[in-house]
Amino acid sequence: MPYDLCMDEVSVLYRPVGKGELNLIEESGYRRFPPRLPHQPIFYPVLNEVYACEIAQTWNTKDEQSGFAGYVTKFHVKTAFIQQFAARQVGDAQHRELWIPAESLEEMNRNLVGKIEVIAEFFGPHTLKSQP
Repeated sequence: MPYDLCMDEVSVLYRPVGKGELNLIEESGYRRFPPRLPHQPIFYPVLNEVYACEIAQTWNTKDEQSGFAGYVTKFHVKTAFIQQFAARQVGDAQHRELWIPAESLEEMNRNLVGKIEVIAEFFGPHTLKSQP
C-alpha cells in the first residue's frame, strides 16, 4: 500500500472536474483540491466511478467553463473525516455523493491520503486540440 493506514481506515472517493480545476489540482502536485468559488458553497465528491464518469462525460464535455473536457479524479481520504457527512442519493441508485461544506474543504485536503489520480478523460467536440 502507498500509505501507512489499513484499508478500512481510508475511503475511496471520486470527483469529476473540468480542465480549470484539473490545472489547479496539478499545481498542488495532485495533493489538494482548490478552494471553492464564492458561488460554490459545497464540494461534491461522488461515491462511485460510474457516476463520476457519467458526470464528466455528460456535463463537463458540454460546458465551456470546463474547457469542454471532463476528467475523473480518484482519491483516498481518512474515513474518520468523511463519516461526519451523510451520503446523499441525488437520482438513480448509483447517483450518490457527499456534500462537504466549502469551509470544510481545507480540512478534507489535510485528510487526503496519497495523491489525487486522474483515472478517466472525456473530450467534447469543442475541445481545443492542444489539450491532452
